[in-house]
Amino acid sequence: MHEFAVIGSGIGGSGIAAALHAGGRDVALFEKEPYLGGCSSTFAHGCYRYNTGATTLAGYQDGHVVKYLFDAIGYRPVLIDSDPAIVIIQNGKITPRHRELETFLDALEQNYPHPKNRAFWTLVRDIGTAFYAMDGYRFRSDSLLSKGISLASYLPMLLRFGRYLRHNAEHFIRHFFGEIRSEYLDFMEAQLLIVTQAPARELNFLTAALALGYTFNRTHYVPGGMGTVIEGIAANLPKVYRRTQITQVQRSPRGYLLHTDRGETHEAKNIILNSTVYDAPALFSDTQIRRFYQQYEKLDNHQSSFILYLTLKTDRPFHHHYQIIASAPFAHTLSKAVFVSFSDPGDTELAPSGYRSVTASVHTDVRCWEDESLYDARKSELQSLLEQTICATLGIDKNAIVHRFAATPRTFRRYILRSQLGGNAITMKNFLPHLPGNDTPFKGLFHVGDTVYAAQGWPGVVLGVQNLRGILHV
Repeated sequence: MHEFAVIGSGIGGSGIAAALHAGGRDVALFEKEPYLGGCSSTFAHGCYRYNTGATTLAGYQDGHVVKYLFDAIGYRPVLIDSDPAIVIIQNGKITPRHRELETFLDALEQNYPHPKNRAFWTLVRDIGTAFYAMDGYRFRSDSLLSKGISLASYLPMLLRFGRYLRHNAEHFIRHFFGEIRSEYLDFMEAQLLIVTQAPARELNFLTAALALGYTFNRTHYVPGGMGTVIEGIAANLPKVYRRTQITQVQRSPRGYLLHTDRGETHEAKNIILNSTVYDAPALFSDTQIRRFYQQYEKLDNHQSSFILYLTLKTDRPFHHHYQIIASAPFAHTLSKAVFVSFSDPGDTELAPSGYRSVTASVHTDVRCWEDESLYDARKSELQSLLEQTICATLGIDKNAIVHRFAATPRTFRRYILRSQLGGNAITMKNFLPHLPGNDTPFKGLFHVGDTVYAAQGWPGVVLGVQNLRGILHV
């Protein structure tokens, strides 16, 4: 019998498993695929390797949550600093998002001049600095009483940032700038969508400021691919069950029974799910547990990603990350922007010398890919459109592409058992106390990942891991 069974090896699953093990607890980690990481894994296709989805590691610096967790489990990753964190290209204008405010403002004033630029982006940076310096808060949701008590721990944050929490981000930005060009708004909207999965009109300004300001913190490229970090996090775990899918979970007198696709049954006192809250009900036959998760179906925005994977034979220099903003949304997507990541030229583990591995993603709606009769045509059209846009914008000769393929929400459903990607949109209606927590009303049932507290990406998911560590006293 396992003390803890963690189902799913994404950032949250691997992170909490490693933290439990470092704290002297017995833990088993279960993963359907041969590689760990889920949306943050690295995989081979043909003779080449690619990042599945996530390509940027943020939050690994002193005083930030990712480094705090890594230090706690004794893991020191090998990383390459990315500065600029991203290069944004819109209507021929190139704007590097440098970490240093003054350097960023120099480029911004060239492309989007405005007398309020310095004041606005200084505010964005200062809000992020103050936010990440705060601690001492904890979110629980296993009962109304514990939720109420935990929410009281956010009082210092409410006092510090209350006016930004109350204001709609779109209204705040428009009021702050007064006259502002639609092109400049699109520049900000594209960055917000990457981090929050939502447009400014659905966000509070605190959330928007943290999203717009993440590039003022350290961001990193991971040599060997993002899966290298996940494998490093889980390296010391004695019980990792790869190629093992949990097909059903049942409550038992001592905890939970976990049935696998191999015909095996494991028993655990506690389980921690790293699935989405939308996919969790399918694991359980227990009516009460299914109803608990089904209450969160209203949060599902059906948002996902379409990802184009390329391998280029080239010695040309590229930045690690670009965001290309078009004049209109791409066909069959929700966005005008495509996020394009290149492997580092020195990273011969991810791509051979003289080659570059490319992961390019755009937001889409899961439901757009459900019609079987339209699926192949839409996939081919969008793949071609993204390839043309990337090559034309970045000056890439199409003959340099030696391997290409694409993934839709259906592809992700097949391999990582989820089609909704990016987690819950961090909108005003999804904000605390409505966000699903890391604990549940059911003894021994917990949750981590991007659809529960606190948010998406490395900092958001790891903040949830740290929150759960506090709940479990690890």
